[in-house]
Amino acid sequence: QVQLLESGGGLVQAGGSLRLSCAASGSEFSSDVMGWYRQAPGKQRELVARIFRAGSTYYAASVKGRFTGSRDNAKNLVYLEMNSLKPEDTGVYYCNLIQKSGKDYWGQGTQVTVSS
Repeated sequence: QVQLLESGGGLVQAGGSLRLSCAASGSEFSSDVMGWYRQAPGKQRELVARIFRAGSTYYAASVKGRFTGSRDNAKNLVYLEMNSLKPEDTGVYYCNLIQKSGKDYWGQGTQVTVSS
């Protein structure tokens, strides 16, 4: 079955950087659309970045210019490089995979905490 495993979260000061990784298995990764979402306490889960099959990207306005999503189709990995982090970036970050069929899958999430 499809499994997504995130890593790289942690505690960082405002202005710092973190790099999240997501390892995917059980799917034809190169055909899948990958995404990063986050959920802050008391808020709905929101899309942060989407990384399409050929590597093109989409970013939420709140992270554009600070976050960079990328993927390595040979290794079934997707990344989220986060720079100039702000306290409002705090939340649980989830990796998302969407297959051509439309089925989607989620990882368990990794906590990112940005202190002011």
